[in-house]
Amino acid sequence: MVKKYSSKRFNNKKTFRQLERIIKGSANHTRLQILALLEKEPELSVVDVAKRLDMNLKTISDHISVLARSGLVLKRSDFNYVRHKLTKNGESILEFCRITE
Repeated sequence: MVKKYSSKRFNNKKTFRQLERIIKGSANHTRLQILALLEKEPELSVVDVAKRLDMNLKTISDHISVLARSGLVLKRSDFNYVRHKLTKNGESILEFCRITE
């Protein structure tokens, strides 16, 4: 029996547009580096990520915003800082990258 896919949903979980947002959100080497760093060290601020990757604060902030909009990173307020950690989708993207290495 051949399984037919709906034009709007993939395996009845996410729409193709939602999958596109996740894939596009991770389709950048800097964003993949950020995901890998947050996997090792969750709860980092943008300042912490910029220091560890030795990159510009504005650049890192922009990339983390894309990751958050894509649903790959969660943000949590901690007084003067916003802390970041991976979502399950963020973990899945890293696992996919490891499989394809």
